[in-house]
Amino acid sequence: MECSVLTKFVFELIGTMVMILMGDGVCACVTLNKSKGQNSGWVVITLAWGLAVMCGVLIAGPYTGAHLNPAVTLGLAIAGLFPWNLVAPYVVAQMLGGALGAVMVWAVYKDHYDATPDGDAKLGTFCTIPAIRNYGRNCFVEMVATLVLVGIIIGFSTAGNKAGLAALGPIPVTLLIVALGMSLGGPTGYAMNPARDLSPRIVHALLPLKNKRDSDWAYAWVPVVGPLLGAAIAGALGLIWLAI
Repeated sequence: MECSVLTKFVFELIGTMVMILMGDGVCACVTLNKSKGQNSGWVVITLAWGLAVMCGVLIAGPYTGAHLNPAVTLGLAIAGLFPWNLVAPYVVAQMLGGALGAVMVWAVYKDHYDATPDGDAKLGTFCTIPAIRNYGRNCFVEMVATLVLVGIIIGFSTAGNKAGLAALGPIPVTLLIVALGMSLGGPTGYAMNPARDLSPRIVHALLPLKNKRDSDWAYAWVPVVGPLLGAAIAGALGLIWLAI
């Protein structure tokens, strides 16, 4: 389906917004006080994040290809699978969608944010916080996770995969996100996406949350730089791979 740039912008925004609403929503569900899902654990978070990505893909896929992630957009453009003139509109749509999704999570869980005194817990429902703070290694983890993410997405574009698992639409990406969360998510929380981390972090900084801590701007560069580096490497390798 060939769509106007405006249509692509709108659906990329909506798809990203829904992904963040449901993805950050499960973080709020598992973390915040008096939530019925409190303390339900990492498996719930990783499964729900995979399904959140699936829902975003189902919405945006027919119109935009459903990148939902500036790193994916960059990697595909470097690999020659996406036009460079659409990179900026997609990235703006993704960042705005991420912010709107985070605002919606706050609106849904407002009473639970008020009932939670732990500032770290509340920040963690918006953006990622490393388990062990080591900026260089944290950035490396995000780079590797995103390299795998974008590399496998590019792999879906190869002739053999188009007729195989990739033909199942959003299901392979859903399983990929779940697998990445369960395998590489432990050190940093597997942002892999500036629109998933930076946009909600900005929203956290702006919202009138009770007992709010700072938005951890010292760490904010990691889930932006790491994913973009990983995506760029994946794109460059993909360009070679697809040319073979």
